[in-house]
Amino acid sequence: MKKNKTILIVGACGVIGSSLVKSLSSEGYNLLLGDINKKKLFQLKKINSKQIEIFSADLVSKKNIDKFISYGHLKFGKIDSIIFVSYPRSKQWGKKFEDIQEKYLKEDLYNQLGSTIIFCQRIIRYFRKQRFGNMVLISSIQGLQAPKFDHYNKTKMVSPIEYSAIKAGIISITRYLAKYLRNTKIRVNCVSPGGIKGKHSSKFIKKYRASCNSKGLLDPNDISKSISFLISDSSRFITGQNFVVDDGWHL
Repeated sequence: MKKNKTILIVGACGVIGSSLVKSLSSEGYNLLLGDINKKKLFQLKKINSKQIEIFSADLVSKKNIDKFISYGHLKFGKIDSIIFVSYPRSKQWGKKFEDIQEKYLKEDLYNQLGSTIIFCQRIIRYFRKQRFGNMVLISSIQGLQAPKFDHYNKTKMVSPIEYSAIKAGIISITRYLAKYLRNTKIRVNCVSPGGIKGKHSSKFIKKYRASCNSKGLLDPNDISKSISFLISDSSRFITGQNFVVDDGWHL
C-alpha cells in the first residue's frame, strides 16, 4: 500500500520537486521534504500536513544529509525510496564557456555532482541496514548529447558546459551504483527530462518545439509521472536505467 511507503525528496522546493510533492501526496505516500528554502517547505507541507514532514538544511554536506535521513527514519520508521532533484547553482551559473571562473566551477561541480555521490553513499548505508531501498536520480537530455546551440542564437540563454558534464555524470553514477548494488535489493534509476517550461524567449520556444514530436517544452507534471512509476512496485525489477522524457528532442 502506498500509504505505508515513505519517500524522501531532496530539493523538494524546485520546479520538479514541488510537482512531485503534489502528485505523490495525492497518491498516498508519506513524504519527507528536504530543501534549504524553509518558507517554501512550510507552504508545501500545507498540501497534506498528516503525510508530509519537512527538513530545512543545506543538503550538500554529509552532516546534514545524515541528519535528514535519521529524521526520516524517526518520523516514519523506514525509508522506501529517495528522489534526488536538488539543483543548487553558484553565482556564475549560466555564464558563457569563455567566462567560467575556477572558484564557481568547483562549487557547481561539488554541489550538484559531488553531493549526489555523498548523498548516495549515506542513503545506501541506511538501505543496506534496512535490506532494501530505491533511488531515483535526475539527469537531463544535455547529459545524453551536445546542446542544440542554434536554439540559443539571438537569445540571452546559455547551455552551460558544466551542466552537460554534471548530467552525464549522473547517468554514469546511476549505472555504476545499480551494478555495484547487485543482490542487495537496492535499486537505482535515473530520469532525463527535456526542457521544462519557464521564462524562455519566444524564439527559443519555437526552435525547441521544432526539434520535438508533439509538445516541445514540458510541464513539471510530465516528469513526475515517470518518477512515480520508478518508485512504484510496478518497476521493482528495473534498475540501472535512464528514462528519457523529452518528447523526442534527442532523436
